[in-house]
Amino acid sequence: MRETCVQVNSLVKRYGEFVAVDHFSLNVGKGEILGLLGPNGSGKTTTINCILALLSYDRGSITIFGENMTPERYDIKRRIGVVPQNVAVMDSLTVEENIDFFCGLYVKNRSSRRACVRDALAFTGLTDYRKQKPKKLSGGLLRRLNIACGIAHKPELIFFDEPTVAVDPQSRNAILEGIRKMNQNGSTIVYTSHYMEEVEELCTRIVIMDHGKGVAEGTAASLKAGLRNRETIRIHMPVRQEEVLRAIREVNHVYHVQAEDEDIVIRCDGGEHNLVHILNVLEEKKAVFGRVTTELPTLNDVFLEITGKELRE
Repeated sequence: MRETCVQVNSLVKRYGEFVAVDHFSLNVGKGEILGLLGPNGSGKTTTINCILALLSYDRGSITIFGENMTPERYDIKRRIGVVPQNVAVMDSLTVEENIDFFCGLYVKNRSSRRACVRDALAFTGLTDYRKQKPKKLSGGLLRRLNIACGIAHKPELIFFDEPTVAVDPQSRNAILEGIRKMNQNGSTIVYTSHYMEEVEELCTRIVIMDHGKGVAEGTAASLKAGLRNRETIRIHMPVRQEEVLRAIREVNHVYHVQAEDEDIVIRCDGGEHNLVHILNVLEEKKAVFGRVTTELPTLNDVFLEITGKELRE
């Protein structure tokens, strides 16, 4: 069993009558990449801000490294890195000066700090841009600078809040690869996002939030293994015949057939060669159809089955 790095018990955070976090509990094991997945407004960022003692809360308890977390626990904060959703750097400073400034909040020795800044520049691929001002950087490079400022002091625990929002694919891949390397180097990662593909690709364990509550927890594989839906087949069929739909519904392992615009969406609860069986029905009925796609279950399907709505909504 992993040593616990972060423990949150029955956290409640209210804004007047609105309950932003509703008796939420969380354990983060040392050395893991924990994904906190949920739609915008699900309580992810509020939870992180409570963990970091940036927000007060109404009920519950929070410990980090086995110690109670409070706003005055600077000894704990020195061991934590934060990469916020909104880029937080100073336009008047160069890339190198920004990293040095934020690193200086934790590392007072100048020689040690210079080494940390140099490592952060190299790690994020910003060495060639070190003399530039943030306004000269592309969106992806600006996100990398945001990360460099948050991790230069080599923290043991790092919180990433939507670090790939509005970045190009190349920068996104560089950011995700950088996070993997930090974890391989010993950092514990808490990664919040509403991009389910990133969470599934990156995280060793996932907690799904909705309306301030934890609604599911496990690995991506274990979460999907509990689904009834094991395969989704989509067929473009502008002209539909009820006889064809009835025949599809009778195929073994088909449990749901739904018309969406000009497509037919078919959900299967198991079995093999489902697409072959359905195509045989279409051929037998001489149905006219176009594009056919098949999809294995995703974390969005997990969220849909639990809450009745799309994670992307």
